[in-house]
Amino acid sequence: MARDAEYAVVIPTLGRPSLGACLHALAEATGPGPVRVVLVDDRPDAPRTALTADVPPSLRARTVVVPGGARGPAAARNLGWRAAGDVPWIVFLDDDVVPGPTWGDDLTLDLAAATDRTAGITARIEVPLPADRRPTDWERSTAGLAGARWITADMAYRRAALVAVGGFDERFRRAFREDADLALRMLDAGWTLTGGRRTTTHPVRPAGRWVSVRLQAGNADDVLMTRLHGRHWWRRAEAPRGRLPLHLAVTGAGVTALGCALLGRQRAAAAFAATWLAGTAEFALARILPGPGTRDEVLTMTVSSALVPPAATWHWLRGRLVHRKARQHTALGSGEPTTAPRPAVRERLRS
Repeated sequence: MARDAEYAVVIPTLGRPSLGACLHALAEATGPGPVRVVLVDDRPDAPRTALTADVPPSLRARTVVVPGGARGPAAARNLGWRAAGDVPWIVFLDDDVVPGPTWGDDLTLDLAAATDRTAGITARIEVPLPADRRPTDWERSTAGLAGARWITADMAYRRAALVAVGGFDERFRRAFREDADLALRMLDAGWTLTGGRRTTTHPVRPAGRWVSVRLQAGNADDVLMTRLHGRHWWRRAEAPRGRLPLHLAVTGAGVTALGCALLGRQRAAAAFAATWLAGTAEFALARILPGPGTRDEVLTMTVSSALVPPAATWHWLRGRLVHRKARQHTALGSGEPTTAPRPAVRERLRS
């Protein structure tokens, strides 16, 4: 493999069972392998099992483990690529993806096609859905990753470009929008991003009944994106706008209905309550009708559709408070300095 096509793989992980499948697929893929694999152990400090059992024998001599400190995927990826050494390319993988059988060969062709100004090359993401029924709301949400732009589930970045823009913005503490922010900063700095030919599968991982409510925390990250990149960052990042305006309206109608009832204004309270009910019913039907229609799915969608709008509103307000001092990004910087890089503590695995 030519020197300018050498690459390291960085995988932030919480030690999920899917990590073993990811690493074994990486080891078994045809083509040139990585010169180094960096596992960033981002689990909170607590008694835990080592990650060594998940590493295939063929990768052990090239694998290092870096403690991440549970500061989120953006910080973990920064630690990972800085610990990877002086290699031209850094390939970021999530710990729940499965690289395709010809992944190494296809990646080599992707890197060979890069120009001097190519900063990043994304993979083709496939999300397998059940063939015998319509997908659930959570499965449809995961399937949206297949069309996401510059998703770091499998994204190769030129190390020089990462150095030039300072890497990921560590204010993004969740696995949400940190990839879009980095891509926009790369484009603003004059780099280009392109799609590759390699294919990676992103299975639908198990999720709890209230996952849609928990995901509303991403509205705070959207506030930060607006602070950094302006109101129209959605268009540039080719990201879906979502239902936040409707969630704000439905939540406002519900709160107003309660306020009017407490003040004894029953007619106004009934009108706003009807507005809240109509908005909630529309949201629930929009999620139920494309789904499998099982009793459990219908019940979950009905209840969570009443909880999602206030959760989205709460996190949006929280984001406006937390990120009120964030400055708009300019081509010469990332808005505010990212956290200074910490020395990487590495543990090399024994074969």
